[in-house]
Amino acid sequence: MSLLDSINKDNLPKHLAIIMDGNGRWAKQKGFLRAFGHENGTKSVRKTVEACAKLGVENLTLYAFSTENWNRPKLEVETLMRLLVNSLKGELKTLQENNIKLNSIGNLELLPKSIQTELKDVIEKTKDNSRMTLTLALSYGSREELLNVVKKVSDKVKNNIISIEAIDESIINQHLYTHNLPDVDLLIRTSGEHRISNFLLWQIAYAELFFTDVLWPDFKEEHLYEAIISYQKRERRFGKTSEQIKK
Repeated sequence: MSLLDSINKDNLPKHLAIIMDGNGRWAKQKGFLRAFGHENGTKSVRKTVEACAKLGVENLTLYAFSTENWNRPKLEVETLMRLLVNSLKGELKTLQENNIKLNSIGNLELLPKSIQTELKDVIEKTKDNSRMTLTLALSYGSREELLNVVKKVSDKVKNNIISIEAIDESIINQHLYTHNLPDVDLLIRTSGEHRISNFLLWQIAYAELFFTDVLWPDFKEEHLYEAIISYQKRERRFGKTSEQIKK
């Protein structure tokens, strides 16, 4: 039986998030500049997006560029931005053919105007697609997101729009970048690193974590299937006991 055949289509993560790590190391191992790794990483993005759509995953969020990534060498940042613009232009056809809706989260105003324009264009053209929502986390940092939530909610309290007593998890969720997405069920990180790196800290409260040594440009469909099979073998208790879950 193949890995794909081993997947239970009735027990897929409703929201899968991926920290795509290892592009630079992949290129360095091969004696190339880091940019070469980022270019090859886009191929893994395409394979992963198409595989998730075919499986029936409803929401896929990719950590494409963090707030901390702005501190990288200028040439690398410029390369990443160029690749992003080209990918948005080039992948529109793939998104449409696979009925995928594009979404984006993060401090998008920091992005170059050319990217903001392309992003808005693709989001607008795919807004009615319903098979899967693909969210790109761009110029994203979870701490900044949570800080913005505190400011927005505080302002509403100050202006008597909501009361302090009314603040609960649903209020927080409504003010997150991901207000239109469910919590993350499965988080995958490639390249052998075992950390979250300021990604969706609120949203992964009860997510299953899967770490793989595979560098992102080498990440293929079978690695995705392995992560999902691992997820399906786990008992998700959400703070309850095994006995309570089985009732």
